[in-house]
Amino acid sequence: MTTTDTNPVTAVVRTEARLFVREPGAMFWILAFPVVLLTILGLIPAFREPDASLGGRRVIDLYVPVVVLLSMIVAGIQTMPAVLSSYRERGILRRLSVTPARPVTILLAQIVVHAVAVAGSVVLALLVGRGVFGVAFPEQPWGYALAVLLTLAAALSMGAAIAAVSATTRIAQMIGTIVFFPMMFCAGVWLPVQTMPDLLQRIVEVTPFGAASQILDQAAGGEWPSAGGLTVVALWAVVLTAAAARWFRWQ
Repeated sequence: MTTTDTNPVTAVVRTEARLFVREPGAMFWILAFPVVLLTILGLIPAFREPDASLGGRRVIDLYVPVVVLLSMIVAGIQTMPAVLSSYRERGILRRLSVTPARPVTILLAQIVVHAVAVAGSVVLALLVGRGVFGVAFPEQPWGYALAVLLTLAAALSMGAAIAAVSATTRIAQMIGTIVFFPMMFCAGVWLPVQTMPDLLQRIVEVTPFGAASQILDQAAGGEWPSAGGLTVVALWAVVLTAAAARWFRWQ
């Protein structure tokens, strides 16, 4: 992992980006899989019909924010922790500690690379939703962008926290899998949060992705995301970042 770039941070980001592009699995699950899922759901005729119980919206309209969240969940919980844990396990972080590229630059590089991949997935989901299924672009774009940024911060901080407590890649993958499915449920992958019973909605909305599903849906419909939902997501990002900083070890 050497380079002639004079800026260690830039050099490491470029190297990590090249390594990421060479991993077709990560590229597929973050960039392609959410859109593939959206397409499959959109092909179900009933999902394209207006539903009076949803205020005249269609089920497919609810799933665009869900697949946006899915890309973040995959990046934060499945992909990034495994990479960071493998670097620790293989001694890469320890070797970097004696070079101009400090180990923290690896963490920053991973955050940047995964954030860019998620951003690409978000744009792709919005374009496919609009172009193929007629899903309107978010009517409150600034609120939507704020919700995406806060949720991405929460997702990646969750990944950093998982990496912090995982001594090996196998442990990171095990913890990631345990966390992955409940977070997908909270995001609304199996049942959109807006269609859940009231009690279940209230429970889900205290989780980062349950709250994120609601604020993304609000912004998509033209409302500014609720202060309560934004606060929940932001608090999770802060708490998880603090946990990652507290327990992260470079070797």
